[in-house]
Amino acid sequence: MAVLEAVAQALRVMREHRTRTLLTVLGTVVGVAFLIAVITVIQGMGRYIERDLVGKIYGFNTVKVRQRPTSLGAEDPEEARLYSRNPAITFDDAAWLAQRMETPGVLAFSSSKATRVATASGAAIEGVKVIAASAPYFRVQALQVARGRPFSEREETRGLPVAVVGRDVAVRLFGGGPVLGRTLQVSGMPFRVVGVLERQGSLFSMSMDKMMLVPARSPLNGVLFRRNEVEAVSFRVRDPAALAAAATELEGWMRLRHGLRPAARNDFEIGTSAGAMEIWDRVSRVMMIAGPALVGIALLVGALVSANVMLVSVSERTREIGIRMSLGARRRDILLQFLVEAGTTSGLGGAAGVLAGLVFALLIRVFSPLPAQVAPWSIVAGIGTGIAVGLAAGVYPAWRASRLDPIAALGHE
Repeated sequence: MAVLEAVAQALRVMREHRTRTLLTVLGTVVGVAFLIAVITVIQGMGRYIERDLVGKIYGFNTVKVRQRPTSLGAEDPEEARLYSRNPAITFDDAAWLAQRMETPGVLAFSSSKATRVATASGAAIEGVKVIAASAPYFRVQALQVARGRPFSEREETRGLPVAVVGRDVAVRLFGGGPVLGRTLQVSGMPFRVVGVLERQGSLFSMSMDKMMLVPARSPLNGVLFRRNEVEAVSFRVRDPAALAAAATELEGWMRLRHGLRPAARNDFEIGTSAGAMEIWDRVSRVMMIAGPALVGIALLVGALVSANVMLVSVSERTREIGIRMSLGARRRDILLQFLVEAGTTSGLGGAAGVLAGLVFALLIRVFSPLPAQVAPWSIVAGIGTGIAVGLAAGVYPAWRASRLDPIAALGHE
C-alpha cells in the first residue's frame, strides 16, 4: 500500500510541476525512442534482406556456383587476377551437374545483362535486366507468371525467341494494351512475349519488374551473352535442412568436373543463400551492440538531467519533507517516496518513448520499403529501461532527501 500511495503522490507532484516533469522525462523519451528506432530498423532490415535481397536476388534455399564472386571489386586486384584465371562455366557443365546431383532439388543456369529493349513501333526502355536462363530458373527463383506462361524446356532447348517480361517492361512498352504475342527487339533480335511476371516490387529503390527472361539458347546466345557460357548455376533444395549437403555435393562434382587435385583450391566460387544471410547476421549483431551503446549515451544524459531536476525538487520540497518527518515518516519512507516518484516519472517517459517509436516505425513502413514493425519485447524493454533510468537517477536525490535533519527542514524557507 505504501508503494501505491507513493505512486499517487508522484502523479500528484507531476501534475503540479508540469515543466519540471517534462524536463525530467525528456531525456528518457529521447533515449527510449532511439532504442525502439534502432531495434525497428535492424529487424526491418533483416526481414527486408531475407525476403527481398536473398529471396529475390539469390533465391531461398539455394546454392550458387559462379566463375567468380559478383561482389569482387577493384580494391582487390590480386584476388581479381586470381579469379580471372578460373575457367568459364558452360551449358555442358550445368547439364553434367544436373545429371549427377543426388540431393533432391532443382538445377538451373542463367546469365544477365542490362540492355535496351524496344518494340517494332519505336517505343524503347533502357537498362532492362535481360536474363538468359534455363526453363527451371522460374522454379529456382520462385517467379510467378501473372499472364501467359513461362517458356518451356523444349523452347529453351531449341533456343526459340520467346520472352517473359516484368510488369514495368509490359506497362512502359505496351501501356494498357495486350502484351502476349507482341514482339520485342533486343540487340536487333525479335522476341515474342509469352508471359508477364507477377509484380516483384523494388529492392533498394531499384525496380525488380524491369526485367526480361529469355531461353539461354535463344538468338542472344553469342550476341548479348558469351556463347554457351553461364554466369551462375543455381540449385534449389526442397528441404532447407539439405542446403549444406547440397553445397558440399555440388562443390565435389564441380571439382571432379574440373579435374582438381585434393589439395588444389576451387577454381570457382560457391555460396548459399544461408551464407548470404550470415553476412547480414554479423552486421546486425554489430549494430545491435553499437546501437544500444549510442542509446546508452542518450539515456546517461537523460539520467543526469533527471538527477539534477530531482535535486532541485528535493531543495524546493525541504519543508514538506520536514513536516512529513515530524508527523512520523521514517527515513526509508522518504527514500521510497522519491525513488517511486523518479521511477514513475521515467516510466511514463519510457512509455512516451515507446509511443514515439511506434510512430517512427509507422513512418518507416509508409515512406520506405522496410517492413518495419516494433517487436513486442522492445516495448517491454523500453518501458523497463525508462523505469531503470529513473531509479538510477533518483537514488542520490532520494538518499539526500532521506538524510535531511527534520528540525532544519521545518525551518527551511
